[in-house]
Amino acid sequence: MVFLTTKMMQRTAVFVTCGGLVTSLITTFLPLWKTMNSELNEMENWYSGLWHTCLYTEEVGVQCKAYESVLALPLDLQVSRVLMLVSVSAGALAVLAAFLGMEGVELCLKHPKLKRGLLIFSGVLSWVSGLTTLAPVSFVAYTTVVEFWDEGFPDVMPRWEYGEAMFSGWFGGLALVVGGTLFFIAVCMGHYDQGALSIPNTPQVKHRMQQYLKTEV
Repeated sequence: MVFLTTKMMQRTAVFVTCGGLVTSLITTFLPLWKTMNSELNEMENWYSGLWHTCLYTEEVGVQCKAYESVLALPLDLQVSRVLMLVSVSAGALAVLAAFLGMEGVELCLKHPKLKRGLLIFSGVLSWVSGLTTLAPVSFVAYTTVVEFWDEGFPDVMPRWEYGEAMFSGWFGGLALVVGGTLFFIAVCMGHYDQGALSIPNTPQVKHRMQQYLKTEV
């Protein structure tokens, strides 16, 4: 029995893309891209993000401070800021275009080619959003590893390590790429259905239509 219809595939793609978009948005503003703990004072934990640096102590709690100058930031953080903002913007446009192109939405009903074009546009934007999330996270991860193993720093000097936001960024980027792929699958399924409906008297089409009527939500 066929459980995946075109409409269900479209809804799945929107759901996965929305999940990736929310995760990327949280990652953008979460000050947990890198963490550092000093061996001299284990009660202090430093956190670094794209917009703030934070210090956690048991006596005071968390204290965050915004970066004073953009030009003083390292190159990886400057590039990551731009790419993450591009990612969030592209992901939001992908969700909006997908909503207009979904089956069941009473917009552009007389223009099926336009609705299909919107889904293709959503898939492309989802891919762009996913790649522009994976790129800065991977770039920061690379620079963190290089600095961690740099033999030029004294051994007693604390070094930055991966934070939780790095892993959420990888997850959000992969979800956006998967969501974009699902949009293209939904477009292919819709194109196949339209081709099959153009020959309504074949037994294969009748059998497929019966399955669709049983599984349609």
